[in-house]
Amino acid sequence: MPEKINRADRTATVSRKTKETDISVTVSLDGTGTSSVNSGVAFLDHMLTNFSKHSGIDLSVTCRGDLEIDDHHSVEDIAIVVGSAINEALGEKRGIQRYGWAIIPMDESLARCALDLGGRSYCIFKADFKRPVIQGFATEMVEHFFLSLSGTLKANIHLAILEGENTHHKIESLFKSFAYAMKAAIAVTGDEIPSTKGEF
Repeated sequence: MPEKINRADRTATVSRKTKETDISVTVSLDGTGTSSVNSGVAFLDHMLTNFSKHSGIDLSVTCRGDLEIDDHHSVEDIAIVVGSAINEALGEKRGIQRYGWAIIPMDESLARCALDLGGRSYCIFKADFKRPVIQGFATEMVEHFFLSLSGTLKANIHLAILEGENTHHKIESLFKSFAYAMKAAIAVTGDEIPSTKGEF
């Protein structure tokens, strides 16, 4: 009989330092949705705080990036490090549900997310935005954030806006749908690795 997961151990801290960014991320998968986020990009802070709250994942993010150029490197590298930290905290993924999905409304906006933590990265993103920038965050970076995160999280992530007009609402509903899909996927529901291969 495999040992049961020690839920207290599902934590990780990952750092990344380049000529463009200096980032540290800490996650606790069995937290209470507590967060401390200082990305340097105000709207991204808001989205990551929402992700933490609605996924139940405790999240700490600090980033010093080359924002004098633009937000691209900070947003991209934060996604890379957040994905790495969650993947590390998942360990061998024994007992997790693996799959998660959610459809989340926010006023006129409706977002859908489905994901698989099965070890292969892929990202399908279907959304467009009328506003090019919100509080220093280029809206074209929403897709790039999830694409970058899928690589290091080693996850299939399918995101789409089904309805919506307001750019803020559309982006926030995407992050919240991702949060609820993650909450389901990381839930511990047994003791086995959820794959017919016996490993990921």
